[in-house]
Amino acid sequence: MENKMFCYQCQETAGCKGCTMRGVCGKTPEVSAMQDLLIYVTKGACELTTALRKEGHTICDHVNHLISVNLFSTITNANFDKDAIVKRINDTLAIKNKLLAKLGRKDGLSDAALWNDEESEFEAKAATVGVLSTKDEDVRSLRELITYGLKGLAAYSKHANALLFDDGDVDAFLQRTLAATLDDSLSIDDLVALALETGKWGVSGMALLDKANTESYGNPEITKVNIGVRNNPGILISGHDLKDLEMLLEQTKGTGVDVYTHSEMLPAHYYPAFKKYEHFAGNYGNAWWKQTEEFESFNGPILMTTNCIVPPKDSYKDRLYTTGAAGYPGCKHIDGAYGENKDFSEIIEKAKKCLPPKEIENGEIVGGFAHEQVFALADKIVDAVKSGAIKKFVVMAGCDGRAKSRNYYTDFAKAIPDDAVILTAGCAKYKYNKLNLGDIGGIPRVLDAGQCNDSYSLALIALKLKEVFGLDDVNDLPIVYNISWYEQKAVIVLLALLYLGVKNIHLGPTLPAFLSPNVTKVLVENFGIAGIGTVEDDIKLFFD
Repeated sequence: MENKMFCYQCQETAGCKGCTMRGVCGKTPEVSAMQDLLIYVTKGACELTTALRKEGHTICDHVNHLISVNLFSTITNANFDKDAIVKRINDTLAIKNKLLAKLGRKDGLSDAALWNDEESEFEAKAATVGVLSTKDEDVRSLRELITYGLKGLAAYSKHANALLFDDGDVDAFLQRTLAATLDDSLSIDDLVALALETGKWGVSGMALLDKANTESYGNPEITKVNIGVRNNPGILISGHDLKDLEMLLEQTKGTGVDVYTHSEMLPAHYYPAFKKYEHFAGNYGNAWWKQTEEFESFNGPILMTTNCIVPPKDSYKDRLYTTGAAGYPGCKHIDGAYGENKDFSEIIEKAKKCLPPKEIENGEIVGGFAHEQVFALADKIVDAVKSGAIKKFVVMAGCDGRAKSRNYYTDFAKAIPDDAVILTAGCAKYKYNKLNLGDIGGIPRVLDAGQCNDSYSLALIALKLKEVFGLDDVNDLPIVYNISWYEQKAVIVLLALLYLGVKNIHLGPTLPAFLSPNVTKVLVENFGIAGIGTVEDDIKLFFD
């Protein structure tokens, strides 16, 4: 059977229409097909858990976690390993059988809930259940918008779960809503309402993760992070999972091996709990898409805890390890259940045999402006706004990427007036966090709140400023939103902002390909969603 695919879940999708031959990310049609099937059987499992909850049954954490990791595994650049995806399909089918037996009936259930076949039939089934199996363009668009938001929510839930923080209500919503994307009786209006409700629960999911991170590691604080290197061998840790970092730091104590962060792991340096590790050396490199050159020059092993993986070069593939939802064929995967201590000894021994990292830059960058730190500066910020020293805040959160069109964000940051402050979170910051933009009365003009999930901090900051200035509407604040997006965690952040009432958000470098013209019209008319223009035109739009 010829392998075909259709995927348009990320910003890089081919021609801003959809990848049909091979993913721009490097995902093969075979992997894409198995991811489609994994989503399908996961929807079926969610239909069963939702039916069981209605009958008063409790769903165990193991099932909740399996569903979240299933979704996380299909996020862009997370898992390229077909065998790993197939194993997750088989595990989910086994869980479905147990759930179905517990439910004790089959009437009224969809094919997704009931389907169970041999591995030899997976490919044929996958060809019938992908994105394009929903024929109506607008229904498909809204179903995918919801599904991608739920993938982002699942990613944040997974990180909280790894720290042994769970929210059964978030899990129940995620599963009920994923199952609802199978329901042909839902109208366009029903699906729009469900997308906004997904944003509401996105806020809850981000709040859960914020609580998990801060109760485990303290509130982020203003921190200078070294971007040079030392003379010891090192391990580079990338992704988002702070629990993996904690375990790695503990196991590398006294070994003579330093630990460096990469890309979205940079904000780990802002947490007080990690500052006790003298061998926590600094941050190496930039955003995820530069890893092929930066991983090569690092010399030591790399641990990918989540997305974003770029298909590795042979020159360092044997040094690339994955864990959690991440995976790449031919790379060693380090497994471990929640609450268990993962064994990173193989990575550490590998590091000892490697040269120290090659220096690619030096100096320091400043971050740590999460909500509690900004609240501590609130009086100073309010005074600066009242005096006119700060006239506007620009939220430039989101994702970075390899498209040249993303240089817009660097040029935009350089062009904003000197009385404007950038609020950022996510790897989008790498487009401008090393520029010398100065400060306003001691307040840096780039306030980095942390990882993409720390966009929650930006929402709390906006709501706090609304309260301080006594405003009725968050949109009356001197804040504009010029957000770059790439993958599904950015989708849940967008839906969360819409739920919180934020309007006139500009998205770039392109609007999502999965938004049909009619769905785009709804977002434009109701929320003022817009794309980006030229830097010159957008500066006039935002600041004149």
